[in-house]
Amino acid sequence: MQIPAGSRVFDLAQPYFVGMPHHPSHPPYLFGLVKKHGDFITPSGTSSASDAIALGSHVGTHIDAFCHFSQAGKLCDGTLANEVQHYSTGLAKFSVETIAPILRRGIFLDIAKLMGVEELATDFVITSSMMKRAAGDLVIAKGDVVLLRTGWARYWNDAARYIAQVHGPGPELEGAQWLSSKGIFAAGSDTVAFEKVPSRDMPVHVHFLVEQRIHIIEALNMEELSAANVKEFLFIAAPMKLNGATGAPIRPLAIVGG
Repeated sequence: MQIPAGSRVFDLAQPYFVGMPHHPSHPPYLFGLVKKHGDFITPSGTSSASDAIALGSHVGTHIDAFCHFSQAGKLCDGTLANEVQHYSTGLAKFSVETIAPILRRGIFLDIAKLMGVEELATDFVITSSMMKRAAGDLVIAKGDVVLLRTGWARYWNDAARYIAQVHGPGPELEGAQWLSSKGIFAAGSDTVAFEKVPSRDMPVHVHFLVEQRIHIIEALNMEELSAANVKEFLFIAAPMKLNGATGAPIRPLAIVGG
């Protein structure tokens, strides 16, 4: 099986590096060599190097499992969270390993380009009206993955600017409800929190993950999609299978036909 001739593959993941941005609620990314070339050499002169990493499951480009949030102590099906969670094993329901590999239609809503700016302001609210205008003639359908571009991916190498004391643009509940009314599978953006922050109660996360069972993908890099004026694509991704985890790193790809 071959990808159709002329197709382009866009990598939507951000790179991992020591000092990279991370939400202050989650631990940072750590990396180091644990064996250098020359530490052990075979009789024929061969050696190898290896490394170790540590990171939070919501660090870097990642997807939120439904168990990431609860409301009134309950998960999305009404299960009491404290009855299915443990520090050593995580969540026994709706954890990230239950997310099947994703192969779905993707819709790209370039809000920054719509507003004629390189990046949206820190306090900018993405409304349903803006998303409708960005979609144009495209009809968002059940099961789609909808990605919003704010332009903040350009700050990825400047952790302080990207995190901005957890202030950043995104939709509020009104915009989230418009998206959920379409029956989408997931929504994502290039920011650390997806929704407009700061937000005391994170209503968009509650609405998507708890009330509607819609996944959230954060810290995407969609600058190349924007430059290529892409609107619609095949979205492919698979989260790491971390038993009991509330989220996991994800390597999303957008495939655009020739």
